[in-house]
Order: sequence, then C-alpha cells, then structure tokens
Amino acid sequence: MLNIQSNVSLKPYNTFRIDVNARYWVEINQEDDLQTLLQLTDHLDTPKLILGGGSNVLLCHDFNGLVVRLNIQGIEVVREDDAHIYLTAGAGVNWHKLVMYCVQHNYAGLENLSLIPGTVGAAPMQNIGAYGVEIEQVFDSLTAIHVQTGEQRRFSHADCRFGYRESVFKRELKGQYIITSVTFRLDKQPTFHTRYGAIQETLTDMGVSDDELTIQAISEAVIRIRRSKLPDPAEIGNAGSFFKNPEIPKTQFDALKEQYPNLPGYPIGDEVVKVPAGWLIEQAGWKGHRTGDAGVHAKQALVLVNYGQASGNEIMALAQRVQASVQETFGISITPEVNIV
Repeated sequence: MLNIQSNVSLKPYNTFRIDVNARYWVEINQEDDLQTLLQLTDHLDTPKLILGGGSNVLLCHDFNGLVVRLNIQGIEVVREDDAHIYLTAGAGVNWHKLVMYCVQHNYAGLENLSLIPGTVGAAPMQNIGAYGVEIEQVFDSLTAIHVQTGEQRRFSHADCRFGYRESVFKRELKGQYIITSVTFRLDKQPTFHTRYGAIQETLTDMGVSDDELTIQAISEAVIRIRRSKLPDPAEIGNAGSFFKNPEIPKTQFDALKEQYPNLPGYPIGDEVVKVPAGWLIEQAGWKGHRTGDAGVHAKQALVLVNYGQASGNEIMALAQRVQASVQETFGISITPEVNIV
C-alpha cells in the first residue's frame, strides 16, 4: 500500500541534516510497490528524486516533486562456484550492515569498504571506494526499473561503465533508472588490500601480523581509522568526502612536486597521477575553517560539515570558495563527489 505524503521535511533523510521540504514523499519497501508508483497517472510527469541513506547528497532547495525513499531489504546468496559467492542485496539495505554480513560469513571483497554510510543501491551508482577497493572490483550485476516504462532491466558490469566515483547512472542514464537490487561477486579466498591509508599501521597497532591477517582484522582496522578521522553524521551533519581526488597529468604533478616536496600522489598508469584532495585543501589553509554553521572538518579537510543550521546553499558557497582557492594555489580543479540537488 503506497502512502504518498505531502510537504515532508527531508532533514531526517539526509546526513547533512539540511532542512528542505519535498512536495511529495513516499517510502518504497518492495519492487512491486515501485512499479505501481511509476504507473500512477497523477505522478507520471512529476520530477522524482531517489533517496537511499541520503549520505551522498547536498539538498540546496525544496524539491518540487516526488521524493522516493528506497527501503527494499533482503540479503541472499544466489549462487556460488569454486572460487566465488554471488550475493544479492536489496537497494535499501544499509551498506555497513551488508559489509558486516559478508565479513561474518567470510565472504571476502567488501571489508575495505566498512563503515561507509549509505545504502546498497547507491554503491554502484557512485562506484564507491576506499582504501584500495572500489565497487567495480566486486560487482556482478544489478536490477533496475525504468522510470518512464516501469520495465525491469538487468545491468551487467560492462553495462554500468564504471569510472572513478561514477557510472552510467550518473551520466548517460542519469534519472532514467531506479536501482532495486545489486549482486556482488565475493571471494572464498581473500586477497588482502593493506597498502592504502593507515591500514598496515593500524593492523600493527592491533597486534595483527601478516600471518594472522583476516578480512575481519582488515574490517576492524578500517572502522578504527574512519572513526578516528571522520565525523559521525549522527553527531555532525556531513556527507563524507565532499570532493573527488583529482587526477592530473604526470608532468603537472612533477612540476608541483618541485614546489611542494611533500605532495602525495598515486600513479594511474604512466601518464596520470591521482592527488589527495584533502591534502590540497589543507595546504590551501581551509582545514578547520568555519563560516557560520558551514565548515571544513578539523580532522579531515575533505569533509564539509553542517554544525547546526547551515543551509544547502551555504554549504555549497563554502565548497565553491574551497574549489577556487585550490585552483588558485595549485592550478588543480577539484569537483564534488556529492550529488548537488
């Protein structure tokens, strides 16, 4: 039974805690309800905004349309072979809950993505990643419903056209499909990723040697790191990393390295280097900055925060000032990872 409500505050449904209203709002708990919703003549042409956990969105205005909150649950092993487990999760499943399920069952591949906020449906859309692992490495397929026709379609890995923090659903097919479930290909024998960030150092502090390494230990290390560096959205409004890490030509990186010897970089092939946006923002003097209730987090400059009553436009204005400053200081353009609505 669909319960479409009018004039609903979205503050409880976005981790930035921005207080804007939706003209219409509905929660979807199963795929059949979604198909029914899309066939309602009253809302065929109504603009639609799909929200999962609301953890990667900045709401700058009231939404004059229908906000669809996906809450489709369920985690199920659908098949396996000698090396892999294929597991399907509903789009509304809490992401960290899924990771913990896999870690507890020794299904390897998602452990480096522990404690990322949000829901399963947003994971392939954003190609979320952390500490050397991205969704595309463990992705098998997904199902989605076409907004206009209500037809279900299966998308393969190739269909999704993954890129850095993006997919076809953020480009060519933006707004055309609603993801309802995702299937992951997980390993029975783990491949450990410990080179990124402070994982190895944290494992050492935990007393875990290379011989004792498990996906459970890596997950715990990632959780400790994230809790020490990143603000809890339940305490301070934020959407995690606000900007993507820019990728620049190696020639530009080498020139900057002469001027800034401590500039970190991660080669992508022979000609491109990925540079941490947080380092650039901090070096440009923005770490800990605050204008009203909009700020740059004091421990992680990549995270913009709402200390209380900041509007989406105030957060966006701060983001634009940070972008301009990094461009002026380093000649590097940084772009939002967060979806701006």
